[in-house]
Amino acid sequence: QLPVVSVVRDAESQLLPDVGAVVTCKVCSINSRFAKVHILYIGSTPLKSTFRGTKKREDIRATEKDKVEVYKSFRPGDIVLAKVISLGDAQSNYLLSTAENELGVVVARSEAGVQMVPISWCEMQCPRTHTKDFRKVARVQPEFLQT
Repeated sequence: QLPVVSVVRDAESQLLPDVGAVVTCKVCSINSRFAKVHILYIGSTPLKSTFRGTKKREDIRATEKDKVEVYKSFRPGDIVLAKVISLGDAQSNYLLSTAENELGVVVARSEAGVQMVPISWCEMQCPRTHTKDFRKVARVQPEFLQT
């Protein structure tokens, strides 16, 4: 009887963002043309290693794309729901879009360090200081809410 050799792979380590997938990411840096993010989840599955992504200015909103200002949509540290629209370019960044009502900022912290509360589709407010900041706020669907 010959010995049997088997290879067992961890299926999660093979998980890659695909075009059309909804991902959860954290904003790392912004400039006037785009926001750089780290992708942390695909759907509700946490990733073992992060992937880099880019949200271009024209992919932030579905309407009035020419009027979008990145710093009025995201800030570094924000947690954002986005959709993968392209597997990216030579820098291996995934291209992401938040141009749907369900996509955008889901968690943001104020300068006081408090989690902000959405008050409209384009503003969040600090419950402690009552200061308002512009954001591209997501209308979160129940399946993405974690309690």
